[in-house]
Amino acid sequence: MITVPDTSVILDGRFSTYIENHDVEEVIIPEAVIAEIEHQANTGKSSGEAGIRELLKIKERCTSSGIGLSYYGKRPTPREIEYANLGEIDDLVRNVASDNNATLITGDRVQSDIAKSKGIDTVYLEPFSETTMRIEDFFDDNTMSVHLKAGLPPLYKRGRPGDMRLDKGEDVLDEDELEEISYDIVERAKNTRDCFIEMEETGATVVQLLDYRIAITKPPFSDRFEITAVHPVKKMTLEDYKLGPSLKERLGVAEGILVAGPPGAGKSTFVQSIAEYYNSMGRIVKTMEKPRDLQVSDEITQYTALAGDMSKTGDILLLVRPDYTIFDEMRKTDDFKVFSDLRLAGVGMIGVVHASRTIDAIQRFIGRIELGIIPQLIDTVIHIGEGEVNEIFRLHFKVKVPSGMAEADLARPVIEVYDQLDDQLVYEIYTFGEQVVVMEVSSSKHRSPTNVLAQRTIEEEILRMVPGIDVRVELKGSNRASVYVDPMDKPLIIGKKGKNISRIEQRLGIKLDVKSDEEYQSESPVGVKVMKKYVNLTLDYRYANKMMTFYLEDEELFTTTLSKKAMLRVEKNSDLGQKIINGVKKKRFLYATPI
Repeated sequence: MITVPDTSVILDGRFSTYIENHDVEEVIIPEAVIAEIEHQANTGKSSGEAGIRELLKIKERCTSSGIGLSYYGKRPTPREIEYANLGEIDDLVRNVASDNNATLITGDRVQSDIAKSKGIDTVYLEPFSETTMRIEDFFDDNTMSVHLKAGLPPLYKRGRPGDMRLDKGEDVLDEDELEEISYDIVERAKNTRDCFIEMEETGATVVQLLDYRIAITKPPFSDRFEITAVHPVKKMTLEDYKLGPSLKERLGVAEGILVAGPPGAGKSTFVQSIAEYYNSMGRIVKTMEKPRDLQVSDEITQYTALAGDMSKTGDILLLVRPDYTIFDEMRKTDDFKVFSDLRLAGVGMIGVVHASRTIDAIQRFIGRIELGIIPQLIDTVIHIGEGEVNEIFRLHFKVKVPSGMAEADLARPVIEVYDQLDDQLVYEIYTFGEQVVVMEVSSSKHRSPTNVLAQRTIEEEILRMVPGIDVRVELKGSNRASVYVDPMDKPLIIGKKGKNISRIEQRLGIKLDVKSDEEYQSESPVGVKVMKKYVNLTLDYRYANKMMTFYLEDEELFTTTLSKKAMLRVEKNSDLGQKIINGVKKKRFLYATPI
């Protein structure tokens, strides 16, 4: 039998297995197939390199078995290669089989049916049955992710968010071993149900292989060949978060939800539990993901970017009209616009965003979406940290005088942000002049919005003149302020004979005193976040690693050195922890000053 393989059965190794187990007299490989594989390899795609490896294997088997091997047909033009997915290469392969009166071997159902309709003898090869991936050998029940890099031993992240450790393997992996593992991954992704190659670019391939999300990178994109595989350790339910009725009550009425947190905090695990919760209530739930790595039940359909564009996926969802859609994750401006379009169309939306603080998730929309529309898009923000729910905010919209302002004619539209757990107003968002103000209400009586904007304006003017420096401004009255900077930066700000600082003073109409930052002893408001076991206290990043004295109104509490993140933890059930919690509830001002 004379056989002609197409690209599909060469890339995944099915053809070399076929000739090993069947009576094949001659193999004719179309030049169009060689060109397509070469193009994929030259563009850094793992599938192209796998194809070259398979071509060498076919040659070895033909030589050892006495099977004739030849190459035939014209080499496709660059345009034909570019439009390979539209059938240009497939047509050239069919012509080779027809010209040589040979049997076409394919793993493409469309290719098989068209070839048969043209009277070409065709054999369709089914995908390989599922086998254990080599990548699975690196995982156990407690491993969250595996990091393989050529020339280094494997690294393992084990545990769960909030309680992880990094372990190092013993055996060093070389590039050939990583090539074998990546070949196995790509081969299975092409031929196994529920497995997808989500992205393939020069030097980078992203694969969703059942519940493994795998990134394969190589030079020139990365400095060495590397494989990173992530696998969920445990599938959580909403009950596992043990939040009581408050969260479920909020989810029962929420229609625009943001789930926020830093990378690796457990956001995706949490939204999976929300998806299953809504699904159990008889709601139609869909997802928008790239890659599709959420571990959800079969009733929940997972969509990716249609033709690489999430806005096109949004167009489909507007026709499908689910009750809720999970958008995991939103990064680009277009993602936020798609979220907005779907939400305004009446679709319940759960968006996942990277944000270190709960309020930062809302600020991701500011500047991208008109401020007055934000409360129509978002009604609930949930912050996840170390695998736990840290905060739940809810949003309201009203016309009022912002906190800290007294004049009635300053009333304006205000977005109020409440803490769902204690029903306290924590932030207000509104416009003041041309600026959008995100004001922490707990400290508003000590820092009025007017003062905040004045300080920002002075800082911006100084940074425009001397970019990249650390600067702190403290108002000393209606027409005077102190500017605290590093002693080395003082001459740059003052300028020769005071020209620079005089120019700023004339522009702003305010007298500025430039001082060394060691002289700064201002009251710095302390952010308070009550967790399950701790009370987290955070200050401005400028105080990182500095010794600070903490006060509750006029009462001195303690003195300590902050961490590199300008924060510290106090045990919630300690006397100090309870004093801080009770003081904040009574609206007493918690602040700190540097020693």
